[in-house]
Amino acid sequence: MTTTPPALLIAGHGTSDTDGAEQFRAFTERVGKRLAPRGVTVGGGFIELSPPPLGEAVAELVAGGHRRLAAVPLMLVAAGHAKGDIPAALAREQLRHPGLAVSYGRPLGAHPTVLALLRDRLAQAEADPDTTVLLVGRGSTDPDANAEVARAARLLAETARVAGVEYAFISLAAPGVPAGLDRCAALGARRIVVLPYFLFTGVLPRRVAEQTAAWAAGHPDVAVRCADVLGDTDALADLVIERYGEALAGDIRMNCDSCVYRVSLPGFEDRVGAPQTPHHHPGDAGHSHDHSHGQSHDHSHAHGHGHDHGVSHADIHHRHP
Repeated sequence: MTTTPPALLIAGHGTSDTDGAEQFRAFTERVGKRLAPRGVTVGGGFIELSPPPLGEAVAELVAGGHRRLAAVPLMLVAAGHAKGDIPAALAREQLRHPGLAVSYGRPLGAHPTVLALLRDRLAQAEADPDTTVLLVGRGSTDPDANAEVARAARLLAETARVAGVEYAFISLAAPGVPAGLDRCAALGARRIVVLPYFLFTGVLPRRVAEQTAAWAAGHPDVAVRCADVLGDTDALADLVIERYGEALAGDIRMNCDSCVYRVSLPGFEDRVGAPQTPHHHPGDAGHSHDHSHGQSHDHSHAHGHGHDHGVSHADIHHRHP
C-alpha cells in the first residue's frame, strides 16, 4: 500500500505589490514541480495583504485528502510572523480541521544557498574588491530578528570578494538606508552596492531602491548601485524542500539564546511568554482586521513565540537540540 507523503504548505508574509505576490505564487508552483516526482502536493498562502490567505490554502489541501502538513515559513529571518503569527494561524486551522497534523519548519535564514544567491546578485551589480556592500533587511521590533540580518552581513563579508559589508533596515529599526549609506561613505567607500535582503519584489524593496537613488543623487562623488532581490530560483526552491524535510524529521534547530519570548532582555522584559494571537487575514470570516496600511509594519510586539516556549500548539511540532 502506497502512503501519500505529507503536503508542503509554504507560508508567505504577503504584500500589496501585485508583482511581489505573483512572484510568490510562481515560486510555489516551481517548488510543486520539483516535488511532483516524489508525489508531494504543494500549497501556498499568505498571512495578510495577498490572496490566497493561509487558511484557504490549508482548506484546499485538506479538501484534497491531506491530513498531515509540513509548513515552511518563506521568510529570511524569524521575526513576529515566523515566530508567532504563522504558528498561531496553523493552530487555528487545526481547530477548524480536527485531526489535522502540522509540523512546522524554520525560516530560510543565512543558509549557504541564500549567501550564494546574494553573491550572485552582487556579481550582477558588478561589485568588486573595491566595493562596499550595504545589506538592507526588512527591520523588526524584535532585536533577535535584526541581529539575524547583522549575522547575514558578516557571513557575506567572510565569503564575498568585496571591501566590506555593512547593514541597514528599511523599516522599524536603525540604521535606515540613508544612515547606512552615510556610514559606508564615512568609512571611505567610493563604490557601494545596496543589496536588498528580500526574497521577492514588493513595497519595501522598491522603497530601498528609491531611497538609494535619492542618496546617490546627493552624493555624486560616490558610485552607488542597487542590486536585485533574491528572486524565484531553483536553488531557493531546493532550500525550501530541505526545510520541508527537516520539519518532517523533527530536525529543527532554532536559535533561542536571544529570543525575547524566552529570554528576558533589557527593554523587552514584557515579551517573555507572551501569548499567541492569530493574525487574521481580511478574508477570514467574522473578522474585519484592516491591513490597508501596507507591508512596512511588524506585529512582533503582539505575539508570542511559536516553538515550544511555554505555548502549546497541539500537533505543531518543534524540537531543540
